[in-house]
Amino acid sequence: MDYLKELNPPQREAVEHTEGPVMIIAGAGSGKTRVLTYRIAHLIYARGVDPFQILSLTFTNKAAAEMKYRIETLVGLDARNTWMGTFHSVFAKILRVESEKIGYPSNFTIYDTDDSKSLIRTIVKEMRLDDKVYKQNVVLSRISGAKNRLISWQAYQKDPFVKADDEAAMRPRMGEIYQKYQDRLFKAGAMDFDDLLFNTNVLFRDHIDVLNKYQQRFKYVMVDEFQDTNLSQYLITKKLAAVHQNICVVGDDAQSIYAFRGADIQNILNFEKDYPDLFVVKLEQNYRSTKTIVEAANSIIDKNKAQLKKTVWTSNPDGDLIELIKATSDNEEGRIVATTIFEERNNKKLNNSDFAVLYRTNSQSRAIEEALRKMNLTYKIVGGLSFYQRKEIKDLMAYMRFTVNPVDEEAFKRIINYPKRGIGDTSVEKILVAAYDHDIPLWEVVQNAPNFLSGRAGSSTDDFATMIKAFQIEVERKDAYEAANFIAKQSGLLRELYEDKTIEGLNRYENVQELLNAIKEYVDNPENEDKSLGSFLQEIALLTDNDRDKDTTDAITLMTIHSSKGLEFKQVFVVGMEEDLFPSQMMMQSREDLEEERRLFYVASTRAMDKLYLTYALTRYRFGRLLNCEPSRFLEEVDPATIKVNKRMSATREMPGAMRKEGLPGSSGFIGLKKKPESRVPTQMKIHTPSPDFKPSNTNNLKAEQLVEHPKFGFGKVEKIEVEGLNRKATIKFEHFGEKTLLLSFAKLRIID
Repeated sequence: MDYLKELNPPQREAVEHTEGPVMIIAGAGSGKTRVLTYRIAHLIYARGVDPFQILSLTFTNKAAAEMKYRIETLVGLDARNTWMGTFHSVFAKILRVESEKIGYPSNFTIYDTDDSKSLIRTIVKEMRLDDKVYKQNVVLSRISGAKNRLISWQAYQKDPFVKADDEAAMRPRMGEIYQKYQDRLFKAGAMDFDDLLFNTNVLFRDHIDVLNKYQQRFKYVMVDEFQDTNLSQYLITKKLAAVHQNICVVGDDAQSIYAFRGADIQNILNFEKDYPDLFVVKLEQNYRSTKTIVEAANSIIDKNKAQLKKTVWTSNPDGDLIELIKATSDNEEGRIVATTIFEERNNKKLNNSDFAVLYRTNSQSRAIEEALRKMNLTYKIVGGLSFYQRKEIKDLMAYMRFTVNPVDEEAFKRIINYPKRGIGDTSVEKILVAAYDHDIPLWEVVQNAPNFLSGRAGSSTDDFATMIKAFQIEVERKDAYEAANFIAKQSGLLRELYEDKTIEGLNRYENVQELLNAIKEYVDNPENEDKSLGSFLQEIALLTDNDRDKDTTDAITLMTIHSSKGLEFKQVFVVGMEEDLFPSQMMMQSREDLEEERRLFYVASTRAMDKLYLTYALTRYRFGRLLNCEPSRFLEEVDPATIKVNKRMSATREMPGAMRKEGLPGSSGFIGLKKKPESRVPTQMKIHTPSPDFKPSNTNNLKAEQLVEHPKFGFGKVEKIEVEGLNRKATIKFEHFGEKTLLLSFAKLRIID
């Protein structure tokens, strides 16, 4: 087999070094998927390793499926026996087998984000707390962060620092909510996504025999996108590899951009400390992008202090210079992007799918969408409403979930009176309260409803229980498709949708039919040994956003930069390159935050294969107001030899100084900068470096004549304070930036005097 001849020397080294701890530092576009694929194939084909003993962890099921397919082409069907998938799917599989050891049923439900938010809303309401203070998103994020750091609700409540943080945030009862949330999940036989990892750690901690079983099973452990792992994920993989020590991690610290999800860049930066005999391979040849794009990306990431040093290079042609485009407004920015795509598509015979528009926040898509629609350009938004998040789909899924796990409280609340059967909110509340008060399973109350509810509600709930029992019989006897089809019809849900003859109603009916088609496809797939409805439900619950995106339409892709990681396009527009937008004003409180934003810019730049555009606007509507904008500091950090200035942009003071070229005002065509000039940054473009002890002050009592420090504008004196409705504005005269009027609700100021 000649597969090794297809690899460059570092790639081959990474594939052949199979024993002991290995770290593969894979630069953008360096062929890491090929290396991972060939490494597993090499273990099976050349080393004779049993595929059942190989564990390969990825971040999307799509990536795992693609790798498994590639390995099959190399070594045959044996590849299907490798344990390959996302952290959540692999450990959910283990928990299905072992969950009873930690008190959960094997048919536990997996709650998605909407289920978790609904449960939190219920708990906050029951505790009579202010839902504007205890917002569901904030509470869920706080609980998720704790679980990712392996902090149980018991440890959470005992931690004085955590308690102080909650009290400072005016949410002192967060610990109680966490406790009730976990209690309700447990009683509902449910786990949220974070529990799949948290409970695997608990399982391995408390049951050494179980840990030992899987340590012996997995002789080789591989982790892709290692820079995106959190503490919980790292500890699981470290435990599993503890016996054989054959752990291989693949990642790029320069692409660590998920700290907000709990990812810890220190996992990859400090990996060598845990494994002193670590073998390190650097994949530095970029096969994706032009030389210009690679050099620009290198100049960006080089500014970060916390990094594993590498020099990414390419033998690809130089390609076009990066185009820097200035727009007067966000609407003009959208028009320029749409027009450029239209021209490039026609001139170079490209498809819509060859283009991507990347932005820092979802709200930026509005102006881009409007411009694309006016040009009749087809586009799709990645990260919009998923098929599986549509109401009619969640309704049928809830019926199936409750049939499989009849203590699933969130599924029960969704279906008990849909279609309507005369069971109101008060009756539902009585059922739930009865289960809590008597400390009995929800299903026991439902089956004996006349003992707890009087009149029509009691008999209707009894009929509902009879229907669910009939569903359970079908689920036991039939495969997922036959059972789901029976549930869809007998529940009345299909009939309810069919009778709605509006366009929306027809679409909802067709969506449910599409779900049934998906279940039939699942059953007909020979790779799925377990054809049960429970198995299908787990498969769907563990889908990631990337796995759900099955749109094959030739369309321009619009997405946040965070969503773009791992993808590539011929031409990429990174829009909104402005201070306080990118880098985000929320990410300038520490060097670590700013370095993560710079890594995000690096990721955005390296999505481009042939052409990269960077755009910014001088004015933009944000928070309902028209704001003046300044070019992002990151534009100053791009090697000017890789950039040319679009003809729509004259050499004005708004242009970043390092990209100006004197003597060419009003030049027609483009300005190419081949040699890096001496910095000619005008005073107003110089960014202030905050004081080491900089910390924003409470500005509620800020007064004229006080001295303040701003993280970007530096030191200044307050000239006056104005109040317009609910907004307070301060006019401040800064030492180097002149007079600025700032909204105090957004400005971060340190009061000096």
